[in-house]
Amino acid sequence: MAETHIAGSVARAEGWRGISEDWSSDQRAFKSASWGKAMMWIFLLSDTFVFGCFLLSYMTVRMSTTQPWPNPSEVFGLTVGGESVPLLLIAIMTFVLISSSGTMAMAVNCGYRRDRVKTAVLMLVTAALGATFVGMQAFEWTKLIHEGVRPWGNPWGAPQFGSAFFMITGFHGTHVTIGVIFLIIMARKVLRGDFETGRRGFFTSRRGNYEIVEITGLYWHFVDLVWVFIFALFYLW
Repeated sequence: MAETHIAGSVARAEGWRGISEDWSSDQRAFKSASWGKAMMWIFLLSDTFVFGCFLLSYMTVRMSTTQPWPNPSEVFGLTVGGESVPLLLIAIMTFVLISSSGTMAMAVNCGYRRDRVKTAVLMLVTAALGATFVGMQAFEWTKLIHEGVRPWGNPWGAPQFGSAFFMITGFHGTHVTIGVIFLIIMARKVLRGDFETGRRGFFTSRRGNYEIVEITGLYWHFVDLVWVFIFALFYLW
């Protein structure tokens, strides 16, 4: 009985010691992350909850409304040659934004290799694709407003469609716009050589460190991922 009690105590001690060691290792792993990267992950986590609430609210409204919901293929169709092509503009917008993720990934890779010119060029290409996406979204908004869509109603059915559309796509478009501005600012710093010389300024005080390019990439990939969910739930459902 005594040996069993001692063995149990040792097992419990090892168990608590194991939990303590696991916690310590996790704590050390977290401490090894840079402040900027950790803050970006926290921001993206909080933003995930915001977008998640928006999309859940949209699904709830759509499933609970008693009025017919507009057909996305008709509402978001683009007239080409006198015929309406369903979701043509949305498909192009999605292609452009997903392509920008590829150029951003290449920019991060070049940043790791400290290839200053290629990093800056790829970041500017990413910004150009993002600006193209925002421009097409502005065209989409203008088209729908001209056709009578408002936050309080629309000519095709459920009045909640307008408010959901402008809120969700507008919030996402704002994120893309902020990302474009930040990409241009960071590309200028990279091209100017601020990260090589350690020139004082925002995000450039650590010489030879291109981590801000990776942090920008995290934000940009998140924005692209959110669009995939918006595209699937808003335009295909």
